[in-house]
Amino acid sequence: MVYAPNTRPYYDADSHIMELPDFLKAYADPSIRDELPLVDYAASVVTQEELDQIVDQGNRHTDEHVAAQVALGDELIAKSKEIQALGAFDSAHRTQAMDMLGFKKQLIFATHSVVSPFHPSSKKSLEFKYGAARAHNRHMAEFCANDDRLMGIGVASLDDPDRAIKEAEFIIESGLEAVWLPHRAPIEISPGHVDLEPFWARLAEAGVPFVIHVGGSPLHSLKQWSNNGRAKVKDMFGGGENVRTKDAAVMHQVPESFVTMLLLDGVFERHPKLRGAAVELGAGWVPEMLNRLDWISEIYGKVDKSVRFSRKPSEQLTEQMGFTPFPNEDVSRLIELSNEDLYLFSSDYPHLEGGRDPIGKFERAVETSTPEAQTKFFSENFLRLFPGARV
Repeated sequence: MVYAPNTRPYYDADSHIMELPDFLKAYADPSIRDELPLVDYAASVVTQEELDQIVDQGNRHTDEHVAAQVALGDELIAKSKEIQALGAFDSAHRTQAMDMLGFKKQLIFATHSVVSPFHPSSKKSLEFKYGAARAHNRHMAEFCANDDRLMGIGVASLDDPDRAIKEAEFIIESGLEAVWLPHRAPIEISPGHVDLEPFWARLAEAGVPFVIHVGGSPLHSLKQWSNNGRAKVKDMFGGGENVRTKDAAVMHQVPESFVTMLLLDGVFERHPKLRGAAVELGAGWVPEMLNRLDWISEIYGKVDKSVRFSRKPSEQLTEQMGFTPFPNEDVSRLIELSNEDLYLFSSDYPHLEGGRDPIGKFERAVETSTPEAQTKFFSENFLRLFPGARV
């Protein structure tokens, strides 16, 4: 049986591959191949024994393991998790998983391999960071090449405007569906800096969205805030993406700042065809951000010409952005506080954080919304932001 009910189409705005250790090295240019580290699972729920076993088997699951995963049927999403999941790193098996999950389309993000291309330290050379991005993008494009339901997400940082534009061109030419950016300030400049204007213009022209996602900026809250003289705490899975209690409480602040700076620097105003999404970063912060930006624009626009927009900030972000709520968030309430065009369904397959039944959870989270709002949440908002999904 198929997991997704046939009562409506479901478009999944968040899923992942679980990269094997040589994910970057195998696709890197020779000039940086030796410098690139193996993909690190040290902070993951995946054990070294699990990883070694897969590598020793030739970077594959055994036929018996695959058969057992397929036998799960419509319980695949509940029981097939992390690196042992069907299609975690094998594209042919991912096609089998999509047949069983029943999603119309699925955005595919990396899990652990973005540390090198996104590294915030200026000590890492630009050649290293953008070379790591190119290796990632080559591998992701290959993974998604044979199944048009798999919408691969490329990566690039904004630390060097010229290299960022060059990598965006490669992503577009490779058929990847969006550009994942680290949601920190680029080194020394704002993401809305004039030198990055050609980058945003190119994405808008190509109809290729940008995305920000958990992992695109250091997760941990300031070390001083966690130093309370008591024992260190673990995340809710004892590993995973390593979001601890205090991190979860403040992790929205950095993506909210990134989106806010883009808005206040006029990027959405100047490029009305630009589209973007904030994924696996929650959405409870979105309604108040819209409200705050509207009154800031109105009040400060009296003296600051740069925020005198033709469309209110809330209108710009509603038309051009989408946000994936966490499974525990009351999506109907978020819609009431803002509007029904802002939010996107996501499964987080095969990560533990996605839960055992994401469709069931989100169906309950929107059950008091109108049928039209529910349709937008599960499909239409996705199709508006990711035009490649209509092909």
